[in-house]
Amino acid sequence: MARLAVLSYHTSPLAQPGTGDGGGMNVYVRELSSALARLGHEVDVYTRRDNLIVHDTEFVEPGFRVHHVEAGPPTALDRDGLTDYVGEFTDAVKVLFERDGTPDAIHANYWLSGLTGHRLKHELNIPLIMTFHTLERVKADTFEAESDDRAFQEAAIVTCADAILASCDVEAAQFVRLYNAEPSRVHVVPLGVEHAFFSPGYRPQARRALGLDEKSVLLLFVGRLQELKGADLALETLIELRSRGRDASLAIIGGPSGPDGRATLSQLHQRVIEAGVINEVCFVAPQAHRRLSSWMRAADVTLVPSRAESFGLVALESSACGTPVVASDVGGLTTLIDEGVTGYLVTERDAAHWADIVELALDSEDATAMSNAAVLRAREYTWRRAGESLAALIDQLASESLAHC
Repeated sequence: MARLAVLSYHTSPLAQPGTGDGGGMNVYVRELSSALARLGHEVDVYTRRDNLIVHDTEFVEPGFRVHHVEAGPPTALDRDGLTDYVGEFTDAVKVLFERDGTPDAIHANYWLSGLTGHRLKHELNIPLIMTFHTLERVKADTFEAESDDRAFQEAAIVTCADAILASCDVEAAQFVRLYNAEPSRVHVVPLGVEHAFFSPGYRPQARRALGLDEKSVLLLFVGRLQELKGADLALETLIELRSRGRDASLAIIGGPSGPDGRATLSQLHQRVIEAGVINEVCFVAPQAHRRLSSWMRAADVTLVPSRAESFGLVALESSACGTPVVASDVGGLTTLIDEGVTGYLVTERDAAHWADIVELALDSEDATAMSNAAVLRAREYTWRRAGESLAALIDQLASESLAHC
């Protein structure tokens, strides 16, 4: 059995997704770590302490521990502030390795953790597995550039990583095209779904449980409130549908995130007032991950209008609940949605066109068939399968020489 050190520097897998920098990555680290532990492996997650309440070590379940590492002030920091303490975090993690024993491999998540993983790989001669979750050059290619330094650092990590995990073939191709990654080091390991929670149900009952109107059309947006995720387009789609006479409402679940998060939330509130849809738009605080399944079962359509998306976990989980997804035709979303079969992909960022596609989903004579097809498609994705793939990769790396920078 393998012993894996998971680096999640800037956000804890125990944090609430949808707040601050918490999102799909939190779910990914927690669920993949659980899957590995349940397969008999030992998993230690190392994250920066951002408050004084948590214990130094949290025992999540047998074989799965989360260590809160002192690096900088024990408070939330923006990403610019986080870069100042990566070296301190790396030093502290190295001390813990020396105390508890060297792991068989390091799995770093996001580029900031990759900086730590890159250094520890060389200092301790440990294989480095890398999951980026988002890539600066992909964002620059599809949306807007954030940091030249980040792109440079990501490229250095790609060159050195012994294995790079991609969530789908689209992301794998991006590593090769934008970062000149060695194709043999890029491994596709799709995310999973906790099917015990994300599964079909009776929509009226889900609405009653959440205290929602059982008759109107409900659109759902789940994600961090930042420009990249496109909550503004979800809102404009709702406004367009109501201008056409549709009795529709929109639930926006998530909190502000990143440097533009609060401005995004303020703009959404202002637009709601201007459009006169105060009673039709519900802003919902970030929900416990498993509770999202109730919202997905309650919705008629889930909107995923992201400008860039490496995978699209919300789309997959909505499909598992049998709720059609209308999503941007970008990134990993293109691999999750079979056009016209399990949902719809939209190329344009025009609210009228999005409203057309939503109406197509609502009025389809094959709505039940689409729902069933979405559920069956989502059944292909499990966290256990992801864990098995990662465990096999760790075994493979143990018999190979480390990659050179």
